[in-house]
Amino acid sequence: MIDILIIGGGGAGLSAALAAHEEGMKVAVLGKTYPTRSQTSMAQGGINAALGNVGPDSLEAHIADTLKSAHTLGDEAMIRRLCEKAPEAIAWLDELGTPFSRLEDGRVAQRRLGGASGKRACYAQDYTGLKILHTLHDAALKADIEFLGEHFLLNFIVEENRVLGVTAIEMKSGEVKAIGAKSVVVASGGYSGLYRGFTTNSTATTGDGVAAAIRAGCVLSDMEFVQFHPTALKGSGILISESARGAGGKLLNGKGERFVDELKPRDEVAKAIWEQLESGEEVFLDIRHLGEAFIEENLPQERKLARLYEGVDPMSDLIPIKPVAHYTMGGIEVDRNHMTKVEGLFAAGECANAYVHGANRLGGNSLLETVVFGREAGENAAKFARENGEVAPKSSEQFEKDRNFVAAIPHFTNQIDFYEKREFMGKIFYRNVGIVRNEMGLKGVLAVIRQMQKELPFMGIADKSKEYNTNLLEFIEFGNMVELAEVVLVGAISRNESRGAHQREDFPREDDEKFGGVHSLSWKEQGVLCNEFEGMA
Repeated sequence: MIDILIIGGGGAGLSAALAAHEEGMKVAVLGKTYPTRSQTSMAQGGINAALGNVGPDSLEAHIADTLKSAHTLGDEAMIRRLCEKAPEAIAWLDELGTPFSRLEDGRVAQRRLGGASGKRACYAQDYTGLKILHTLHDAALKADIEFLGEHFLLNFIVEENRVLGVTAIEMKSGEVKAIGAKSVVVASGGYSGLYRGFTTNSTATTGDGVAAAIRAGCVLSDMEFVQFHPTALKGSGILISESARGAGGKLLNGKGERFVDELKPRDEVAKAIWEQLESGEEVFLDIRHLGEAFIEENLPQERKLARLYEGVDPMSDLIPIKPVAHYTMGGIEVDRNHMTKVEGLFAAGECANAYVHGANRLGGNSLLETVVFGREAGENAAKFARENGEVAPKSSEQFEKDRNFVAAIPHFTNQIDFYEKREFMGKIFYRNVGIVRNEMGLKGVLAVIRQMQKELPFMGIADKSKEYNTNLLEFIEFGNMVELAEVVLVGAISRNESRGAHQREDFPREDDEKFGGVHSLSWKEQGVLCNEFEGMA
């Protein structure tokens, strides 16, 4: 039997897998895509650690910057732990062979990202996440960790509030499988896929693990907080790294005017760009003055992306940009051991809310969280498995329920095209649940989402085959998206203030008296969504 089952093969999942393996556990990594296609590969700018390799920096400055970005919603103890373990995380990645960019003396190079008080982000050109991901994947392969690729998570098997494994569709056969484990780590990524067509994330980022968690009895928290990256390519939404601005890139409007300090926190820069766009201006990123040698050495990917997707060469042209959904601060609530409300079910990375990002994540902290908290989750899952052992399911209720559901989908009437609904969701979320929100727009979208929930049985699929049925899988993904969309909207409507990435036109200021240090919590009782606000314990 598998000791530790990891859901997701990105930075957090692979870090957890390696840590659990080091504890002597039999580990398997399950994912609907292969690890090298995970969202971690899109993280370009860097991973934070107060090494002080390029100018003065300190642990306390890293903590202070993170707390400031969190806008009172960060847990100082968890933030301190994250920042304290950052140098150790860089040393571990370095030992594994991560090809970091280097200074002339051989030390890891560092640069400044938005919201940081110093040059703190360790980087590998502008491929940082990709290089880390490939290094972790190589290490996992060398450790003979088992990979269950092309397995689509359906639900967690939970009995008496203890996780016993998962149900999943094996894509190549189309069969529903039950996979048992002594403990499970969810590292399945965020839910920015709700903003389809207006996000830096891949189309696979549909929040499947988060949706399965709330169905299993977990609490979701702060789901209304979605970070919008200031600089994505105008036409495609593909990310242009913050490192371009950290290196001296300028933001210009159509008149050639700079209108914001480019290295302010992401929420402030994204809002300033949005206001320019709403006023009818175009917005551009200008890195021409950095010179060809610098761009080719430090920002080669940004040049390739701009040429490929926008038809402009940053050496001589302005890059047209817009802000799009990038990172979800909310997720599955975990305790300080990274365990959810369900015993034996741990969560790490973007799918989890360990209260370190709060209302607005600090650039460079996401990769850090995947490594530090991914490893901790793996270690704690191993400890749980060792102390609690194997428990066989008393029934196959979850398996039978999921197998019957999957078998029924081809018989849905398919009167309504869910692909059209998915595209529509992306548009209305970007417009009304985006950088600037108001009650009327939020409630209008909530009404649309609840109508979609009612219409799901009338959507269905056209492809009736079993093997590699992407039509079926995308329909299930859409169901997860609709489920999470309601959670995001209820939290956003109820938070009558502006805080970090959550900007309300009708409540333009932070209300510390009512919402300072207060988190939105969402859970389900007999299938009905419940929501309340609660202060930090």
